[in-house]
Amino acid sequence: MKIVRFAHDGAEHWGLLDGEKVQTLPDGPFGEIAPSPEALPLDAVRLLAPVKPGKLVCVGLNYVLHARESGLPLPDEPMLFMCSPQAIVGPGDAIVLDSHDKRIEFEAEIAIVIGKRARNVPAAEAASVVLGYTCANDVSNRDLQLKDKQFTRAKSFDTYKPMGPWIETDLDPDVQSIRLRQNDIVRQDSVTSDMIFPTPFIIEFVSSIMTLEPGDVIITGTPSGVGPMKSGDRIEIEISGIGKLENVVQ
Repeated sequence: MKIVRFAHDGAEHWGLLDGEKVQTLPDGPFGEIAPSPEALPLDAVRLLAPVKPGKLVCVGLNYVLHARESGLPLPDEPMLFMCSPQAIVGPGDAIVLDSHDKRIEFEAEIAIVIGKRARNVPAAEAASVVLGYTCANDVSNRDLQLKDKQFTRAKSFDTYKPMGPWIETDLDPDVQSIRLRQNDIVRQDSVTSDMIFPTPFIIEFVSSIMTLEPGDVIITGTPSGVGPMKSGDRIEIEISGIGKLENVVQ
């Protein structure tokens, strides 16, 4: 299933995407999926960020080749940090740079959307607490990251976490291609199997530290090829089995 959030007639709704039509989910996706019988044409709605999480948990340095291009040793456990959920925007929304002088980079990532309350979940049972997966761009101000020696400010500006276009529920997240294009030029081209820590282990690790609630999001790290963006750029992130997230930089 493809779960969407969308705007229609001045209100926000959950829905199921079926081809070029959207069925509303009056009770949302965190429980029994019960779509309404009526459907709206996709071109009559505006897709929003597919989730509004209470927590946005991020994993750094989680691809082998990215660690090598960064000149850093492979971590022996996931490196976690938090970002503001207010940074999340949806497909088609603008990425508004906080500065036109600093180095601000794109990072294609696969995001885990939690579907039910989770604490101390073994990796073997991780799939049972997942609603699905979506595309994410972990936009990062590198100058501030180096200055602060931590990531919160550099990655939490409003619009710095585009996500979408929907949540795919039927997916093996650890065997997908992940690609980023900047103005139609491929900059990142990898597979999620290059992740140092696969998604079940990430869920086990994070849930051993904090309780995860329905709608919380974990972004899982970026492959090699990160690079700077400038105003006017078009950034496309495509993950096989999910779809394409497109945003323009301002």
